[in-house]
Amino acid sequence: MPINPNPSGSNLRDEQKLQTRARLLAGAKELFSTRGYAAVRVDDIAAAVGCSRATFYLHFTGKLEVLRAVAEQSTAPSALRFYEDLDRVLDTRSRAEFVAWVTRAIAWFHEYRDLLPAWDEATALEPEFREIARNGILALPNAMPSYLARWPAERTDEARLRVELLVAQLERFFTRWAVQGTIHVSAERAAEVLADIWFPALQAPVDEG
Repeated sequence: MPINPNPSGSNLRDEQKLQTRARLLAGAKELFSTRGYAAVRVDDIAAAVGCSRATFYLHFTGKLEVLRAVAEQSTAPSALRFYEDLDRVLDTRSRAEFVAWVTRAIAWFHEYRDLLPAWDEATALEPEFREIARNGILALPNAMPSYLARWPAERTDEARLRVELLVAQLERFFTRWAVQGTIHVSAERAAEVLADIWFPALQAPVDEG
């Protein structure tokens, strides 16, 4: 069995690679948050963390892959947890619980507010990222097995579509409200009105047989 003559050195190099990758991700996230997607270059990301362009390409194929990694690291897991929680909320059949969930969703968008313009730009400019975004939305109903199980099998696609449309409206509302400032309403009032629309829309049809 071959023996690594310098295992500690190998471990150190691996740790340094991980640290460099983490710094590149953090630097890219900051740049995407402040400049959007289109204006950021690979050279900008490398310079922000004090590494060379060659070093950047040891870790990522380009800025699209960095943005994808940022999404996979932060927004995607937390979004799935949000819709797992929505599955629980809908099980309660409580409108008040649903209003509370919408309020938390608005707060979630606030957490990632600065990155939203970059997501939108990348989705418009990059077919590959458009596919990534699409797959991310498609994954959200999968986090809601209890909700899907209440719908007749022949209407499963409709049930999934309702969740996808909820995602789209929440995102668009937040963009117009908090990013563009074209909707003037309190978060509390918005949560109530959104609940008026979506709480009944997400209820499974009653079996009248």
